[in-house]
Amino acid sequence: MIPIMSLWLPIVLSAVLVFLASALVWMALPHHKTDWKGLPNEEAARSALKGVARGLYAVPFAAGMDLSKDPSVAKKFEEGPVAHITVMPAGPIRMGGMLVRSFLFYLAVCVGVAYVTGRTLDHTADYLAVFRVAGTTAWFAFGLGVIPDSIWFGRPWSSTVKHLADSLLYALLVGGVFGWRWPDMM
Repeated sequence: MIPIMSLWLPIVLSAVLVFLASALVWMALPHHKTDWKGLPNEEAARSALKGVARGLYAVPFAAGMDLSKDPSVAKKFEEGPVAHITVMPAGPIRMGGMLVRSFLFYLAVCVGVAYVTGRTLDHTADYLAVFRVAGTTAWFAFGLGVIPDSIWFGRPWSSTVKHLADSLLYALLVGGVFGWRWPDMM
């Protein structure tokens, strides 16, 4: 068992590398450019949503399973559109706060990876063993959480597959750093 404080260097290095890789993936690579589309009549949609508070919304909305069986609500689902809408606060997108929260997420994942890897392996573990445990744990943490969005909320599977590929890249970086910087406590 490796104390988590002995893994502070791979935790921080991994979080920084994943942060930089994520920035490259989203800003420089073209594969996410088709994930989002504009609405055919954006101005009408904007007008309809004007004044709606920040939150998650469903169209059509049924406040329970019994209401979704109501014929008028069932007809709305049948006719469509069916949508899940995220409304964010009005105003310019504040990238600074999002970047900080993103880095904190990567750091938290790397702490979790350190916990699992440090409890699974000892100081005699070789690079490949550390890489395998750390990388698998990181891939699960970075990637698998988005799958229910495709199952339940209509996120296109193509977007989810791209997210899983991005997550695999991040996991390979984390596994590599943990394998490289694994403490030898002899």
